[in-house]
Amino acid sequence: MFDFMQHLTWWQWLVLAALLAATEAFIPGAIAIWFGVSAGIVGLLLLVFSDLPWVWQWLLFAGLGLGATVAYRNFYRKDDGPEEAGNLNQRGVQYIGQTFTVSEAISQGRGKAQVGDGSWIVSGPDAPAGTKVRVVGADGTVLQVERLPT
Repeated sequence: MFDFMQHLTWWQWLVLAALLAATEAFIPGAIAIWFGVSAGIVGLLLLVFSDLPWVWQWLLFAGLGLGATVAYRNFYRKDDGPEEAGNLNQRGVQYIGQTFTVSEAISQGRGKAQVGDGSWIVSGPDAPAGTKVRVVGADGTVLQVERLPT
């Protein structure tokens, strides 16, 4: 086995790259793909520099794979703070502070407002259709609004 590792050719590195890339499909985690990319780079370097010592081949493979994995993890690290996580499945919260037009008059505290290409139920002071309102809160799928001065 050790003798085999010392005499890898460029095409064997490319086969290893393909195997590692395929492994990523079965064991996801964004690790095998980066080692597959590094094996591909070593294979291409070996194609150009055929006298590259085997020790350097393996050091490049390990260094590139580890470096790419760490860089990927740091670059794509998601830190959704408590505010972002707290708004999950609360679509109405995103509209707080925005201004919309009442499409169905608000009477007895309920009506509808045009929001994008749809309409939302709104809760607030009575207002005729066409009135501009600002969203001040959200209670489930009901937007709480206030009338804007005319």
